[in-house]
Amino acid sequence: MRKWILGAILVLLVVAGGAAILYRQELSRLAFATSLFSGAEQYESFGRIAELFPTARMRAPRRAISFPRGAPTSLPETFLYGGEQLSVPEFLEATDTSALLVLQDGRVRFEEYWLTGGRDVPWLSMSVAKSFISALVGLAVEEGRIRSIEDPITTYLPALEGSAYDGVRIKDILQMSSGAAWDETYGDPDSDINRFAYILAIGGSLNEFATTLEREREPGTFNQYNSTDTQVLGWLLVETTGRPIAAYMEEKLWVPLGMENDAFWMIDSDGMEMAFGGLNATARDYAKLGELYRNDGRFQGEAILPAHWVRASVTPDAPHLLPGDHELSDWEIGYGYQWWVPEGNEGEFAAIGVYNQFIYV
Repeated sequence: MRKWILGAILVLLVVAGGAAILYRQELSRLAFATSLFSGAEQYESFGRIAELFPTARMRAPRRAISFPRGAPTSLPETFLYGGEQLSVPEFLEATDTSALLVLQDGRVRFEEYWLTGGRDVPWLSMSVAKSFISALVGLAVEEGRIRSIEDPITTYLPALEGSAYDGVRIKDILQMSSGAAWDETYGDPDSDINRFAYILAIGGSLNEFATTLEREREPGTFNQYNSTDTQVLGWLLVETTGRPIAAYMEEKLWVPLGMENDAFWMIDSDGMEMAFGGLNATARDYAKLGELYRNDGRFQGEAILPAHWVRASVTPDAPHLLPGDHELSDWEIGYGYQWWVPEGNEGEFAAIGVYNQFIYV
């Protein structure tokens, strides 16, 4: 009997060990996904996403365009925030700042890298990716692939009929006002955003997840941050362009902007890009989008994105989108088409990731 038990234990150990070897990558992804929104592992992992997840690559053009150098500047020793004088070096260390690039009039004034491994290492953007998706939607509208953002999303994605998105305008989805019930609490492992992210680790369809959401309120009346809204926009791009997001973005943005490095998107089991936060690129290439928007859609004199789309993207145009503390939004920062608009600083706007990834214009 003892030999039988020992033999059974040995078999179980062999099976468990074999399973661990067989599913090593999946286990690694799951371990990372569970710490995706918390823990010190973030800055250690955000620069090596391609080692952990399947990705779709965007190739940099042969003739990359580098920002010219301006007069070098140093960071101040202190800054004033909330009436308190704070130390810049201590702030950078306390926040695990990975990279900081400052442009003025299209010229590099300051550039420093701490935790990224250097200027050529792609870094996970999180929700900064949303602003890139917004630009691609604008291009698809300009090309006539999407007739109007006033159209219901189900005109293009009938699979969403019967879900929270049934009949919702594309514009409301762009403005995080879809009305879908959603919990974006990053610290709660059972929240919608975490269940959404786990799909990348354990397999499944990001788009199919969107079809399961239910309606909570009337669309276009409340600004509730919902990452599935952006995933639906990504799905819309794939359906209307007939191409993966990575391929469309490479042609329409990556090559025209003369990006310096390859970049990539995290993808799910179906090869669909994680539109709501899966872009990985370098600081210099992220900055190209900011420079494009600063110049109303032009880059080095060439029109790449319609100026009217850029202006609409960074202009809150309804009460629930305006900056300030009010009952029509979960946030005090205003919102446009997947861009944030701070209060009291006219003309300023930002793409923001959950861990303080910023493109601030």
